[in-house]
Amino acid sequence: MNKEELKKLLPHREPMLLLDEAELVGDEAHGKITITGDEYFLQGHFPGNPVVPGVIQCEMLAQNCCVLLMGDEEARGATPFYTSSIRCALSARCARATRLIWCAPSRVRAGRSALRRVLRASTVRFAAAPICLLHSCTKVKEGFMFDKVLIANRGEVAVRVIRACRDMGIKTVAVYSTADADALHVQLADEAYCIGGPRLAESYLNDDAVLTCAVKSGAKAIHPGYGFFSEKASFVRDCDKYGLAFVGPSAKVIDSMGDKDAARRTAAAAGVPIVPGCDLLKSPEEATAEAERIGCPVLIKARAGGGGRGIRKVERVEDAAKAFIEARAEGEAVFGDGECYMEKFVSPAHHVEVQIMADKQGHVFSLGERECSVQRRNQKLIEESPAPCLDGHDDIRARMHKAARDLARAVGYEGAGTIEFLYSDDGNFYFMEMNTRLQVEHPVTEFVTDTDLVKWQLRVAAGQPLPFEREDMPVRNHAMECRINAETPDFLPSCGTVTALRVPGGPRVRWDSAMFTGAKVPPYYDSMLGKLIVCAPTRDGAIRKMRSALGELVIEGVSENSELQLDVLANDEFLSGMYHTDLMGHLYADE
Repeated sequence: MNKEELKKLLPHREPMLLLDEAELVGDEAHGKITITGDEYFLQGHFPGNPVVPGVIQCEMLAQNCCVLLMGDEEARGATPFYTSSIRCALSARCARATRLIWCAPSRVRAGRSALRRVLRASTVRFAAAPICLLHSCTKVKEGFMFDKVLIANRGEVAVRVIRACRDMGIKTVAVYSTADADALHVQLADEAYCIGGPRLAESYLNDDAVLTCAVKSGAKAIHPGYGFFSEKASFVRDCDKYGLAFVGPSAKVIDSMGDKDAARRTAAAAGVPIVPGCDLLKSPEEATAEAERIGCPVLIKARAGGGGRGIRKVERVEDAAKAFIEARAEGEAVFGDGECYMEKFVSPAHHVEVQIMADKQGHVFSLGERECSVQRRNQKLIEESPAPCLDGHDDIRARMHKAARDLARAVGYEGAGTIEFLYSDDGNFYFMEMNTRLQVEHPVTEFVTDTDLVKWQLRVAAGQPLPFEREDMPVRNHAMECRINAETPDFLPSCGTVTALRVPGGPRVRWDSAMFTGAKVPPYYDSMLGKLIVCAPTRDGAIRKMRSALGELVIEGVSENSELQLDVLANDEFLSGMYHTDLMGHLYADE
């Protein structure tokens, strides 16, 4: 049977050749294949496929514990080859393979050991190929990739992921609340499903509704964006349960790094410097005693905290007990976990974070750093890369990047993540936390590294190795991001309908947003309207470009904070590049 005959039987499927005989030698897989012209040798059969013996559908791979051999030709768009546990006898010649991927359903605890048992029982040799684990996917020209992805988020990040998927030829599924029925991410996706009412618990935090849509729509993976499910380990386990790939790290990693207290201990064990402090506090009395031992000022932090919530600063020892009670109550109310620990308050300090990316093959890379010291109430307003506070300190920068990579390796990280540090002017830096997700400010890194982080998130989740040549990716030019929030000059939330919108343009000016004329800004969600990102050869050039872009930006119908951003960009301390996390306190009363 030739290729054309197979296409008549399976007009919507790419025919695939099954191989069954393989052998593991050390950590390499070996085997043989034979292809002559358009002929596809189909001997034996695949269980569960009633159409043509030896031909399978992509969706069946994970259901039947298959192994995929990706040869050199596959990298150029040719058909890949698969092997199952059914033995197929094929006359063959040796062919080089780039990868051997073990596909298994979540209900089967099949890892490398199970694969080795299959391979050791067979006889035909494959040329050397590294092994990695993978969920069910579809072959595309770029390599092995999901054919449909559900985006479990809303707003600008949902739009960002949809656009990346479109570029890669991946179909997208959107979910939305009744308040977002006309939202841009709903309009852009290939499919969209309403999952509940406007409140988060009814919709975007409704695990069952999101998972049901993913399964019913035939999505193979879920991209969480940031916030919502992006750092919820139980949701990742549910994805595994239903055979869905989660675009992000494993539940185990999220558990270990989401617990800020455990993350501190993990960082210390990996040789990463941590802020002096203590483990979990048991009582207000212990909080008082530890504050006296460490020395005020200190911070009391909820271990499950994030986004500036569950944190209390203690200036005097006698205030520690009250601050502990408040932080514990907020942590319980917001995160469902009131456990708290204490750290020394480092001031003045810079907030510097290192972007890392890691693949399933164990490679870890750092992609520059970002300075995020312009904050109000622990919420970032402006981010830039490279960090100006590290100018002239390449040795410190190198040590900081290495510490970030070491920590990522220590926890077995996969995907995009960020290691956040406090950096003091005396040259010391301390681990704060790891964000096990895509960051809001990721476009800054994309500009200076010329890398699409969202696309590489998807590729890594599908098992593709990262192609970067250096552990520390070189950074070129200077990029800056301003977050445009819906708020009044008094910092109160603003909602309504966008009646007019004019966005800036020009070379290396980027506007990431879900806004359009007529778009509704509901009161239920985050206040960010969009992100304005610019890039220039120098920091001074980036500041000038950002001022110009902010001057072009027009949003009517809701109040926004572009005037605040212009104030910061005109501040002498900011312009010097040696500003700290207390900068906003010099401009506005932070109450």
